[in-house]
Amino acid sequence: MIATRITVSDQACIGCRLCEIHCVVAHSRSGDILKAFKKESPRPISRVHVEEKGPLSLAIRCLHCEDAPCIAACLTGAMHRDPHNSAVLSDPDRCMGCWTCMMVCPYGAIIRDTFQSIAIKCDLCPGLAVPACVAHCPNEALAVVEAL
Repeated sequence: MIATRITVSDQACIGCRLCEIHCVVAHSRSGDILKAFKKESPRPISRVHVEEKGPLSLAIRCLHCEDAPCIAACLTGAMHRDPHNSAVLSDPDRCMGCWTCMMVCPYGAIIRDTFQSIAIKCDLCPGLAVPACVAHCPNEALAVVEAL
């Protein structure tokens, strides 16, 4: 099985946060940047978050761990692995909002959607040839890698 992951180069990341913006748009109902940020309610949540400390910045995102602790900790089976690309996904219909997955994620990559009371995370933008964060990173700090 081929595993798809997104890698980040902290040397190339400038903290512009375009990955966050385009993640919101990719997960919006409209697919339009203005509507996603100004008109959609609730506003879609970015599944990637940029952290900065001085001159260093880094995009925090799900690593789709091979031995994913979030899958093991999920009480309802909402966290599961996609059989096609090995991505760790969250099923919103099965999530009960217990946040156990958030507590065990070693990377802080699972986000609380308080409006729907569910856990959300990177889903590698299904339906797009390249995840939105990678496609719109101006310095190519984010890249898609595939491994066996």
